[in-house]
Amino acid sequence: MASTSTSAPTVGFDLDMTLIDSRPGIHACWVELSERTGTYVDADLVVTRLGPPLQEEMAYWFPEDRIPVMSDLYRELYPEYAVAGTLALPGAREAIDAVQAAGGRAIVVTAKWEPNARLHMKHLGLEPDAVIGNLWAEGKGEALREHGASVYVGDHVGDVRGARIAEALSVAVTTGPCSAEELTEAGADVVLGALTEFPGWFSDYRPDGVPARA
Repeated sequence: MASTSTSAPTVGFDLDMTLIDSRPGIHACWVELSERTGTYVDADLVVTRLGPPLQEEMAYWFPEDRIPVMSDLYRELYPEYAVAGTLALPGAREAIDAVQAAGGRAIVVTAKWEPNARLHMKHLGLEPDAVIGNLWAEGKGEALREHGASVYVGDHVGDVRGARIAEALSVAVTTGPCSAEELTEAGADVVLGALTEFPGWFSDYRPDGVPARA
């Protein structure tokens, strides 16, 4: 496990479909992008597979040579079309509060472009101790290790891989595109039905002892 103080653990949280339900906002942003570019995009399909980097989704709809420009346009549109329509998932505020109330640090580590991730936090009034963006799967692990995180909470098998790189406990929630079975098979240590279950689990968590299990 990554080194951390017993009384003050650092817990990392993924963003999309872990802390926030960004599907309505992302749907609106892709619809606007489609209209502006004249390129068909199935926004209903897009929001069923949130998690991986934007460029991976862009590759389904645009030629490779247009992906950088389209990604820049999407990020430009994002604050206007995606932020207001995004909601905090049930338990998000309480999960962050539980870590901070215990004297720990709650950090967000996400594949989302960091400025837009910060806009979500500000809009929703969520106050993590740090927000680190532009990282996916194993890349998240490096940031988690740098911040000394002993737990990483996410909804995707990529988040499980990130936790493994950081030698952190992988806590998975089934509010995203991956099922409990997929998350378990990927190596998640704990699988919760929703983030509302996190404060109860965390109250029994001991970084230097046997991890609590769901």
